[in-house]
Amino acid sequence: MPTKSRKDLQGERLFTASQWQLMWWRFTRHKLAVISMVVLLVAYGIALFCEFVAPHDPNRYDARWVLAPPMKLHFVDKDGRFHLQPFVYGLKSKRDLETLAMVVVPDESRTYPIKLFARGDPYELWGQFANDRHLFGIKADDQMFFLFGADELGRDSLSRIIYGGRISLSIGLVGVFLSLIFGIILGGISGYYGGVADLIIQRVIEFLRSLPAIPLWLMLAAALPPTWSSIRIYFGITIILSFIGWTGLARVVRGRFLALREEDFILAARLANAPRMRIILRHMVPSFASHLIASLTLSIPGMIMSETALSFLGLGLQPPIVSWGVLLQSAQNLRSVVLAPWLLLPGLFVVIVVLAFNFMGDGLRDAADPYAM
Repeated sequence: MPTKSRKDLQGERLFTASQWQLMWWRFTRHKLAVISMVVLLVAYGIALFCEFVAPHDPNRYDARWVLAPPMKLHFVDKDGRFHLQPFVYGLKSKRDLETLAMVVVPDESRTYPIKLFARGDPYELWGQFANDRHLFGIKADDQMFFLFGADELGRDSLSRIIYGGRISLSIGLVGVFLSLIFGIILGGISGYYGGVADLIIQRVIEFLRSLPAIPLWLMLAAALPPTWSSIRIYFGITIILSFIGWTGLARVVRGRFLALREEDFILAARLANAPRMRIILRHMVPSFASHLIASLTLSIPGMIMSETALSFLGLGLQPPIVSWGVLLQSAQNLRSVVLAPWLLLPGLFVVIVVLAFNFMGDGLRDAADPYAM
């Protein structure tokens, strides 16, 4: 009996594969999208366990290390000896002979090995589990570990970036989730029922989309009471971004519903006396779920950029909340850019995450139609 070739087996595998399997195989062919997905998984994993990953408490400060430069990792010491374990030199204050200002410089007389699972500042993981173990750090009582330098108060920039990622990345997910609910419900009602409901919803969408984005953000953000707690402000900003961001998705859902409601399988569901909500949620929404996934993936960067812009302008999240937009507020003056360029690093992480979401969205968009060439 002749054996089947590898090409024949691959053909049979394609013919018997489900829709989701075909989408996954098509997605894995987009190498940049796969890399971006890995980057985002790592970013969200770090944000989820930020207390453990960050080497210091984000609010711990030391006036001795104001605007301390980033510490360089070394494997070879000043005597030329090689070390398998990376280490950093300590820091010391020194007076600049030109400006007569005190500056922080490396102190090569002291070395600190980088240790995994090092003990450090105590924390409560997710506010529940007390611990003092960190993913990495140095063992020193009078020295802090500044891999990305220190800010104007002597706080560790890396720890603040890691903690800020939890806020900036989660606000994108929460905001898009709320926009998904608003967009599907209002867009579905507009496209499925039509008539007066369609007229009212479309006029509201047109009104919201005609307003300039930044002035609308400023107006809604200024409406938040200044006495609110940090948690309330966080959810308030999230709702504001969702209130603005649902209109585009609602338009897409409406257009798809207008095309689908005349299809034969929808007519068959009506003749079978299926409830309207079952027709919408069970038959119509899943038929373009892949398109929704791609659209939502491309919407998350917009939410992250909106929160960053609001916080950068001082009208979004405010200290003591730590987000990437809040961290970029310190980069508004020329002194920070010239003397401490490492304070701009939160912007680099925003760019990386936004690009990763866009590349992954491109891969999902291509995978949404696995039969296309």
